Amino acid sequence: MVSFQQKILHVVKCFRRQWPLFSNSERTTVCGADCMLMALQLSMAEVNKQYHGDFTVPLSDVLETWNYLLHDKLGLYENMKEPENYADVKKAYHAFLARSNMLDLIDIYQKCYSLGLVAEDETISPVQLLEFISGVMNAQENNGSVLSTATQINREGQEHMKVTILAKKFVCSYLSLLVNSKDDLAVAHILNVPDRGLGRGAFTNLKHASQERKMSIFLMATSFIRTIELGGRASASSLYDPLRTYVKGLSNFVNFIDKLQEIVGEILNTRIAGGRILSTVKMHLIKGRSSGDPFCQAVEEVVQDLDLKIKNIVNSQQETLTASTTGVSPARPKLHSINHGTAYCGRDTVKVLLVLLDEEAVNPPTQNKADLLCDNESLNLCGITSVLTLFSSPTRSNGSSPKPLRQRILKSMDEKVIKMKQSSIKSQFACTYKNDLSEMSGQHSHGIPTCKHPVVPKQHLKAGKCTGLGTISESVHQTRSYAEMGKLSCLPRNKNSENEQMDLNNDKIICDKESEPSLQKNTKRLKTSNSSEKELDSKIGGKRKQTKTARKNKLIAGQAKLTRFFQV
Repeated sequence: MVSFQQKILHVVKCFRRQWPLFSNSERTTVCGADCMLMALQLSMAEVNKQYHGDFTVPLSDVLETWNYLLHDKLGLYENMKEPENYADVKKAYHAFLARSNMLDLIDIYQKCYSLGLVAEDETISPVQLLEFISGVMNAQENNGSVLSTATQINREGQEHMKVTILAKKFVCSYLSLLVNSKDDLAVAHILNVPDRGLGRGAFTNLKHASQERKMSIFLMATSFIRTIELGGRASASSLYDPLRTYVKGLSNFVNFIDKLQEIVGEILNTRIAGGRILSTVKMHLIKGRSSGDPFCQAVEEVVQDLDLKIKNIVNSQQETLTASTTGVSPARPKLHSINHGTAYCGRDTVKVLLVLLDEEAVNPPTQNKADLLCDNESLNLCGITSVLTLFSSPTRSNGSSPKPLRQRILKSMDEKVIKMKQSSIKSQFACTYKNDLSEMSGQHSHGIPTCKHPVVPKQHLKAGKCTGLGTISESVHQTRSYAEMGKLSCLPRNKNSENEQMDLNNDKIICDKESEPSLQKNTKRLKTSNSSEKELDSKIGGKRKQTKTARKNKLIAGQAKLTRFFQV
C-alpha cells in the first residue's frame, strides 16, 4: 500500500510541475477519494432536487452511483446498469469540482498518462487505481494481516480515531482554504468551527448570494465584510442584506483567514511559517475547551503530525535544490521591489502547503462510508452540522418581503403632510373663516348628518348647478335645501346654542340653528316663489343680527385682533 501511494503521489508531483497544462491556477487542489465521494453525494442531491424537489439521496444510491462513476471514468466497462439521471449527475459533479478549483485523482492520472509525463517504472493500471480509490486494496491488506486493526482497538480507541479523523479534516480544511479560496467544501467544514453563530441559516444566505454573483462562498463572505468595513455608497445597499444578521461571525471568520494570510506573507522562513500557521489554527480550534477534551487532544496530535510533515517536505525540497544547482543561488526579487518581503517567501510557503495537502489527498479512503456521508455521534458531540445538511438549504422565497423601516417611515410622513394640506384649520376662531370653510364643505357634503324627514316629491325638485357664491341671501337659498329645512324643523334648538363647531377627524360640520349655514357646491335648488323667498330673507336677516350681537358678547380678550390678522 505504501509503495502504491508513492506511485500516486509521484503522478501528483508531475501534475504540480506541469500545472499550466491542467488548469488555469497554480493553487488548484487535488480532490482525494473521500472528497470525491462527498462531491458526488452533493451532486446527486442537487439533481434529485431538480427532478423530485428534495435535496436528499439514500446512501445505497450514492454507493451504487459511486461504483459506476469510477468504472466509467477509468474506462472499465462491465455489465453494470446505469443509474437514474447519471448524465446529469456526472455533469453536476464536474461542475462542482470546476467551481471549487479542484481536480480529482482520476483526471490527474489520465491527463499525466496522455501527456507522457509518467515514467514506465511508475505506471499504474486503471484496475489498481480503481481498487485504491474504492477502498478494496486497503480492505484486502487489513484482512490479510494476522491481527487486524479493528480487533486490536477497543471501542474507546475507535471513538478516538473518529475524533482524530474529524480534527484532521478541520485543520486540512483551513489549510486548503488558505491556498484555494474557491474551495466551497472546505468552507462548509470550518465555517462554524469553532462556534461563531454561523449555522445553517448563514450558510444558506451565503450560498444564495454566491450563486447570484457567481463567485465562491468564501469570496462572497469576504466581499460582504469588506463592503461593511469600508462603508460608503456600497455599504448602503447592504443595510437590508440577510447577511447583516451574521456580521459578527462572518467578520471573525474572514479576519482569521486574513491573519493566516499575513503569516504566509510576512515570515521568510518556510519551516517557521508552516509551524506558526498550524499553531494558530490549533489555538483557534481548541479555544474555549478544556484541556482534557478528546477533541483538544486529537487536534494537538494532528498538528504535531502535520508540523513534522512540513519539516520533512522543506528538507526534501532543499536537498533537491542543492543537488540540481551548481552553486548558483536562485534568482530573488530586486531590493527595490515593492513586495520584496512577501513575493518570494509567500509563494514558497504556499507550495509547501500544497505538497502537504497532496500527500493527504493520496491517503487511503475511509472504510465506513456512513461516517463520512451521514450525521454521526462524533459530529453531534462537537456540535457540527454535516455537509449534506448545510448544502440542503431551502430556496429563497420569491414573495414580497416587508419594506425597510426607513421607507415605511418616509411614506407615513408624506401621507401626514398631504392630509394636513387637505384638512381645514382647527382653532377656536374657526367661526371667522366661514368663507374658506364653505369651499371645503363642498368636498365633505356627504358627511353632513341628516335627520328623518318626509320624502320630497319629485315635482318639487329641479336639478341645477351653483355658478358662484353671489349675495348672502342667494347663497342661503342655494344651500338651504328641503332636507336641511326638514332637519331644522324636526330638531328643536335652544336660542342660546353654541357657535359653529368642526370635527376634523370625521370631517363633519354641524351647524346650529342660529349660526350661518355652510355654503355648499353642487346642491339642488328648490323651486320656490318670490314671496316665499322674501319671507325667508327677512327671517334669516333678523336672526343674523341676533347671532352677531351674541357673538360680540362672547368675544375673549385679543380675539378681535387675531380675527383681523387672519382675515388679512
